[in-house]
Amino acid sequence: MRATGGATTGIPVDDEVVAALGGGGRPKVVVTVNGFEWRGSIAKMGGAYWLGVSAERRAAAGIAAGEVLDVEVVLDTAAREVEVPADLAAALDAEPAARACWDGLSFSNRSWHVLQVTGAKTAETRARRIARSVATLAEGRAR
Repeated sequence: MRATGGATTGIPVDDEVVAALGGGGRPKVVVTVNGFEWRGSIAKMGGAYWLGVSAERRAAAGIAAGEVLDVEVVLDTAAREVEVPADLAAALDAEPAARACWDGLSFSNRSWHVLQVTGAKTAETRARRIARSVATLAEGRAR
């Protein structure tokens, strides 16, 4: 695993591995490292394929940049669903433009909004984040 600049870290993936997965140029995958599993995507950056590894995932898997890892990567063909908290769902349902935008969002963008809400430490912050997400979506913007 390599540091890719700033706080970002990634695992380089050989072209042959990407081709063998059969998921196209940006395959969705299930990754397992040290028994920790997550869903992600392989992307091409700087002419090479990479699998990004967030700080949270590095901590959960007990890994760090510079380590040589045994990584299992398989094509992820399962539907990508995001569990939407009831308060966020109710706010989206109350604003048709926001709901329409939400329904067209990618898994990653839906996850981003849900994590903004569920990561709030207080009820007030959670309410503000829900309101901000709904307003952004009502304007037709993903973020």
